[in-house]
Amino acid sequence: MTINSKERIIEDNLLKLISRKTAKYYRIVPVRNEHNRCLLVTDQNPSSIEEELSIILDFPFQLHCVSTEEIDELIERYYFEDHSMDQQNGTRKLVFDQNFLDQLILEAKKIKSSDIHIECFEERGRVRMRIDGMMVERYYLNKADYPALVNKIKILSNMDIAEKRLPQDGRINFDKAGERFDMRVSVLPTLHGEKVVLRLLNNDATNIHLESLGMSEDDLLNYINGVKKPNGILLISGPTGSGKTTTLYATLKYLNRITTNILTIEDPIEYTLEGVNQVQLRENIGLTFGAALRTFLRQDPDVIMVGEIRDPDTANMAIRAALTGHLVLSTIHTNSAWGTISRLVDMGIPGFLIANTLNTTVAQRLVRILCPNCKKIKPFDSSNFPKQFKPFFEIKEHAEAVGCSQCYYTGFKGRVAVYEIIPMDRELAAEVKKENLQVDALLEERKIKTLGENAFHLFAAHKTTFQEIYPLLINY
Repeated sequence: MTINSKERIIEDNLLKLISRKTAKYYRIVPVRNEHNRCLLVTDQNPSSIEEELSIILDFPFQLHCVSTEEIDELIERYYFEDHSMDQQNGTRKLVFDQNFLDQLILEAKKIKSSDIHIECFEERGRVRMRIDGMMVERYYLNKADYPALVNKIKILSNMDIAEKRLPQDGRINFDKAGERFDMRVSVLPTLHGEKVVLRLLNNDATNIHLESLGMSEDDLLNYINGVKKPNGILLISGPTGSGKTTTLYATLKYLNRITTNILTIEDPIEYTLEGVNQVQLRENIGLTFGAALRTFLRQDPDVIMVGEIRDPDTANMAIRAALTGHLVLSTIHTNSAWGTISRLVDMGIPGFLIANTLNTTVAQRLVRILCPNCKKIKPFDSSNFPKQFKPFFEIKEHAEAVGCSQCYYTGFKGRVAVYEIIPMDRELAAEVKKENLQVDALLEERKIKTLGENAFHLFAAHKTTFQEIYPLLINY
């Protein structure tokens, strides 16, 4: 029998049957139920531990031998935290052993955390993780143990452990317990010690598809029509952490063909895509977005992806690439899809060049989805809506977050993107050429759904809370 920890996902209700202490002491892990018995795997001789386990465990079980390597991987992956513990707030003391850092990273990966924050204060340290965009405290640790944790991270990320006065940046390639991914590491000196942030970069792009991002049928059709054009620019706008990069990768995956030459310049490379030529930005040696774009034009590309348009130089090079027959994908920081155009104008791009090259402009935000296990439905008071906001239809009830062990006491489980997609046509292009940015009537004629409208529908369907969508309704 072989248990591949990379492929198998053990359910939480099974893990709760056996405490962390018992799992580590007897080298056992529950993997599934078979014929009303719990199947336990171990690297020990079953006859030597079966009698003791029958006294300790209050359920029928069956032991099966696997290799020591497989047991190590399963215990590291699933038993860093004590699943039998009744958590009230999800915070526990971090217990140090030789694998504590690996286990901390594996837990963050398991619960789909994007960042690990390790912080030091006057009397103790703490570990927080960003889950679905929200910071959640997971562990606290003794002040005396904090330097050892920081030094171990510095060594793994090739930093200077003696330097404690200046910020440092590094990278860790994690490859243990069936998981393989990269992490960006940032160390910042603070009043009571060094703060460390580890950003987990998800290298697995297998589950990224345009159809699963959250676009409505009309928005998806408009987006794909823009992507299918052989040249021009497609821009995605939104603040940091709004999912723009994920949308870009889903687009690249859609366009990735043997017959297409795709080049990207990114900071950082968050996903690796087979068949796509990806370049890491290195500003310290002059490899900027603009410089990379100049070289890309000599590489016979069909599709170019630029991580972000930050300055006029990058914007001008992107326009030039689009004018010479390439499809350019990029992101830009604006508040709305149409605001992209005013941002380009502010960068000094003439209106006629924008009109001739811009295919589609997109705005997006991420909205947290309520945990279906603990959300509660309550009556809704329409006076809570922002002033001057007119609801699309009447709302009598709404859902509120509660919090339980399944959602790590946040009340939310996962996020979905809401979009505002504007496909450019001749009439809109004519207004852009005149640099007339007041086109609300034209957008209403085309039934373009705004961020606020799409978010409102999620709220009405009891998928998210009023607090989550409120910022999108204020500017409606």
